[in-house]
Amino acid sequence: MECISVFDMLKIGVGPSSSHTLGPWKAALKFLKALENDGQLQQVRKIQVALYGSLSLTGKGHATDIAVLMGLTGADPETVPVAGIEPTLQDIRTTHTLCLNGVHTIPFNPETHLSFRKKFLPFHANGITFTADLPDKARRTETYYSIGGGFVVQEEGKSAIRKEAAFLQFPYPIQTGAELLAYCQEHQMQVSALVLENERSLRTDAQIEAGLRRIWDTMLESVYEGCHTGGILPGGLQVKRRAPETYAKLKGDKPYTGPADWPASIRKTRVRFREILKWVSCFALSVNEVNASLGRIVTAPTNGSAGVIPAVLMYYLVIENHKAGFEDIKKFLLVASEIGSLFKKGATISAAMGGCQAEIGVSSAMAAGALTELLGGTPQQVLVAAEIAMEHHLGLTCDPIGGLVQVPCIERNSMGAIKAINAAELALECDPASAKVPFDKVVQTMWDTARDMNAKYKETSRGGLAVGVNLSDC
Repeated sequence: MECISVFDMLKIGVGPSSSHTLGPWKAALKFLKALENDGQLQQVRKIQVALYGSLSLTGKGHATDIAVLMGLTGADPETVPVAGIEPTLQDIRTTHTLCLNGVHTIPFNPETHLSFRKKFLPFHANGITFTADLPDKARRTETYYSIGGGFVVQEEGKSAIRKEAAFLQFPYPIQTGAELLAYCQEHQMQVSALVLENERSLRTDAQIEAGLRRIWDTMLESVYEGCHTGGILPGGLQVKRRAPETYAKLKGDKPYTGPADWPASIRKTRVRFREILKWVSCFALSVNEVNASLGRIVTAPTNGSAGVIPAVLMYYLVIENHKAGFEDIKKFLLVASEIGSLFKKGATISAAMGGCQAEIGVSSAMAAGALTELLGGTPQQVLVAAEIAMEHHLGLTCDPIGGLVQVPCIERNSMGAIKAINAAELALECDPASAKVPFDKVVQTMWDTARDMNAKYKETSRGGLAVGVNLSDC
């Protein structure tokens, strides 16, 4: 039974993509660790990196090459100073050397030692192979797969997931929505309470509290940064950041001192119905504009969909419940992570495998279920909300223009957040017993749809808007 922690589903990292940036970054760190464990790190004479499938086709736009180089230096994506990334890359490109794990310098020319190969490996669409030359003509080769949401495995069948998810026995082991509801009904617990009990088998209450506060602080800071940073996004599409202008129009002249004071300040702003939609869109856009510029965000469950959960949570804090505090935020994150884990176990959270339904669709379902619990919904209604949100994202393709996580990705976060709120409202008004589509059925349908979907619509930039829009017109 796969036991996925809230901190597996919600990771702090650097944009723009969890599968194409954070995953390869972590794969490089894993390769370094394997070399170090076997006493080979200091013996490495040369390293070759090969990116396969979707990592190759959209790797440039998704900064996969950048992520690999940063990972090989030993930098931690959760804590590395974002402003220091470009100087590090420039040093590698100029000197044609790379300091492995910060301790062993080798020759490395990104133009010749890192290759983009369009071939798809059988195990997963996102493959990456590292080959290290050792003394006496020996070589060490390891292949990793970035399976979505920053999860990285090697080809060992289903047991590969053990490398990323805990296989300790949770007190309430859950594989499906039906099992989740059964536990909630048997023990008369809300979803958040049940998830918290499982998390307590891995960490102390203090560790859980600190971890969730760090997750929320990062989300809040990314919203704040996005609303206060103007200009053009990098990559060549000349996409203008829209969140700052939208935010300035909405907030008026309300004062605040910084991110921590920010939600309370927004609450004082008079909000009309139409403006609610604008606020939610602004919050969602802001996070993914930060993500698109290699900023620090929280995968929720992926980088490309990182704006949905913060936007819906901000909606609850500044619109629905002005008395809400960290306990509400904590419950929201716990519920959202559990719903995300159910999609990961039963389907996929990788756009390279399932299209954008696996990213925006899942994030919208996560946010819808979490919002439903905070608004007083039962566990049954939580899953109804998640089902509704996913139902109306089924078949959504991943077709990024220019291989960049910008168009249509940024706007899709806004749409996913609005749908999540709508799904929660619909679920709260319904009798769960009359719901026609069970949660587990929509998970299975999403996976069936993913397998039926034409490969060119799965994060390859070979279909949809990616070929329908002329880059010269951008």
